Amino acid sequence: MERLQKLIAQAGICSRRAAENLITSGRVTVDGKTVTELGTKADPSRNKIRVDGKILRFDTEKIYLLLNKPRGYVSTVHDERGRKTILELLGENFSERVYPVGRLDLNSEGLLLLTNDGELTNALIHPRNEIQKTYRVKITGNVTEEKLDKLRIGIELDDGLTAPAEIFLLDDGQIEITIHEGRNRQVRRMFAAIGCDVKRLRRIKFAGLTLDGLKVGKFRALTFGEVAMLKNLIGDMS
Repeated sequence: MERLQKLIAQAGICSRRAAENLITSGRVTVDGKTVTELGTKADPSRNKIRVDGKILRFDTEKIYLLLNKPRGYVSTVHDERGRKTILELLGENFSERVYPVGRLDLNSEGLLLLTNDGELTNALIHPRNEIQKTYRVKITGNVTEEKLDKLRIGIELDDGLTAPAEIFLLDDGQIEITIHEGRNRQVRRMFAAIGCDVKRLRRIKFAGLTLDGLKVGKFRALTFGEVAMLKNLIGDMS
C-alpha cells in the first residue's frame, strides 16, 4: 500500500506536489469513490485508481527530454490565457504526456527538462535536495562586486532570505549565477534587490545537464548516461 500522491507520481501523471492538489480537488477516485484525504493509501494491483476519470497505468515507458526553451513560451502544459506553451515546440506528432521539471517564465529561456517520471520530478524540485541551476544574465544598472557580494551572501526578498549564490562577472559583461532554490522569478528579484534590471535570463545548466549543441527551440532525448546521472544524483540525497 502506498499513498495516492506517490502512486500518481509513479504513474507519470505529475509530481507529488501536483498530485496532492489533484486529490484535494476531488479529481481522484479509488474503486469509483472520490478521495480527497492526502493520507489515503491504495494498492495498484488490487485497486482501480483514476485521475479525471482515466485509470492509472504503471507500465508507461519513461521519457526524458532536454529542451532549449526560447522566449515567448510558458512552461506549462496548458495556458488559460492562450499563450504559446512549451509542448508546442515538441511538434504535432509528439503524443506522449510529459511535464516540465520546474519552470522558466515567459521571457526566460534556456534549459528545461521534460519528463513523465513523477518521482524524479519530485526529487529534483524538492528544496531539501538543493539541485543546482546555473544562469547567464544580462542586466542594466550599475553592478559592482560589492553589490554582487550581497547576492553571494544572501539577500532579503519579500519571501525571506535567499541562500548564498555563486556568482561570476564575465568578460562580456554578463553575469553567471548558480542557485539551488526554486522560488518564483527568484533570479530577477535578486538582481532587482540590488538595483539591477534583468534584460535577458538564460538557464545554461540544471542538475549537471547542459545545452551543449542544442539549438534554441529544439529538444532531444536524454542519453542513458544522463538519466543514470540524474537518478544517481537524487539517490545520493535520499
